[in-house]
Amino acid sequence: MKYGTIRIPGEPIWKTPFPDGRLVQVSESLGILGREVRETMQSALDRGFGGLQSNHSEEFSEFEFAAPLPRAYQFLDASAYVNHVDLVRRARGAEMPERFWADPLMYQGGSDMFLGPCDPITGDPAWGIDFEAEIAVITDLIEMGSSRDEAAGAIRLVMLLNDISLRNLIPDELLKGFGFVQSKPACACSPVAVTPDALPGWDGGKLHGTLCVDLNGAPFGRAEAGEDMTFDFGVLLAHAAKTRHLGPGTVLGSGTVSNRDADGGPGRPVADGGRGYSCIAEQRMVETLRDGAPSTEFLKPGDRVKIWMNDDAGNSIFGEIYQTVAPWEGA
Repeated sequence: MKYGTIRIPGEPIWKTPFPDGRLVQVSESLGILGREVRETMQSALDRGFGGLQSNHSEEFSEFEFAAPLPRAYQFLDASAYVNHVDLVRRARGAEMPERFWADPLMYQGGSDMFLGPCDPITGDPAWGIDFEAEIAVITDLIEMGSSRDEAAGAIRLVMLLNDISLRNLIPDELLKGFGFVQSKPACACSPVAVTPDALPGWDGGKLHGTLCVDLNGAPFGRAEAGEDMTFDFGVLLAHAAKTRHLGPGTVLGSGTVSNRDADGGPGRPVADGGRGYSCIAEQRMVETLRDGAPSTEFLKPGDRVKIWMNDDAGNSIFGEIYQTVAPWEGA
């Protein structure tokens, strides 16, 4: 089954009297079903998440959708693809601790306001605006101390995520030793979230398939999401639940999807026959390792980012995240 959340017409969703939107079922071909239902995604998760029982299909437009879960009780983001972490450290000449391959990296991010798939990216270009294409899951209740299999069994929905990052603000925040706040603004989500049983590429803990990223209409990333994922979602969720319960509606992101080359190298741009990258920072890291300095710029006003995944027949699974960087009007 596929689901999404329709915006209530009017102001941006966080300014309306209905910030949680209205849950709809989405057909396999991405038609809207069940528009008449008066329910939110969170209430459906709380009651056990059954089908909406509607057969009337309407035209689909990403611009009509909010994030599947516009407000979540909890958002966690991991670095499941340790190749990405390895590149970050190698580019600055730092050794990576061996324990990073066995002990997941994870932080708790803002969840009070997820962006819809077509909401603009805003911010000062001097902050180093970047996208991060990720896979994310939405869970049912996971009790403290759950095993990997128990945690994986509580995954109710899978979606795509753009974890927008402000790269030039990250170093100072990390030096404080207290995690991200300013450098991690609201994430954007795909319009559609899909139950695991409706995903042929789902193996119980990972989603196999090509995660596509275009930047300004040109291919930027074609990473294989099921490869090089050091920690699957079951492992990540069990890690998060070691000392706490995870409530229904917890969102967990995979971190930047990242692949090595077949020879173990750091990966090549799509234009050079490689799989490319799921964020600009990773391409800049590879440029630093190869050329001694990065040459690709971070995002600027007018830049367009598209993130999506197709099935084997070429049909979009989750719809598209399609965002434009808006002119900055801040101080």
